[in-house]
Amino acid sequence: MKEKILDIIYETLDEINEVLGERQKIEKTKGAKLYGKNGPLDSLGLVNLMASLEQNFEDYFDVSIIIASEKAMSQKNSPFRTIDSLSNYIKELIEEELNE
Repeated sequence: MKEKILDIIYETLDEINEVLGERQKIEKTKGAKLYGKNGPLDSLGLVNLMASLEQNFEDYFDVSIIIASEKAMSQKNSPFRTIDSLSNYIKELIEEELNE
């Protein structure tokens, strides 16, 4: 499941990168920074990415997840720092939904 999650994140980044300026483009690597110190996304960019990801994951897994939730915001380490931390967090959300 983790590889499919990364594939969907990378596909979504392709869509987002089309509208970002050259300096803001997000690398498609697990360690690529997304948001926060040295991250290319501002708060509006992060919201756009989350909305696109939520839709793409719903289309593929047929589950409705909310990525930018109180749960995400209350974590000691933000799941929005890197692609890897985001993919781990999304995997957790999908597994919770599928097990309900």
